[in-house]
Amino acid sequence: MIVRIMGEGQWTLDDSPLVELNKLDDELLAEMESGDEDGFHRTLGALLEAVRRLGRPLPDDALEPSELILPAPDASLEEVRAMLSDDGLIPG
Repeated sequence: MIVRIMGEGQWTLDDSPLVELNKLDDELLAEMESGDEDGFHRTLGALLEAVRRLGRPLPDDALEPSELILPAPDASLEEVRAMLSDDGLIPG
């Protein structure tokens, strides 16, 4: 799976980290719904860090179609809310 972090680049991940990523995505969604901005920023940072830690960065000149697009680390709660589907940022 290819994951893009907006403003940073792309990472390739196996399917095995999806459980961890989905857990963080669920937390992020709950914090957004409750308006917990501090929790939202903390969990967004943890989600992006998990992608960086569990994935392998693609070279900057590689432009592969991304299966997931995640917001930049400094994205606002409102910007992320506009990106959400019913399943959160990560479908499934």
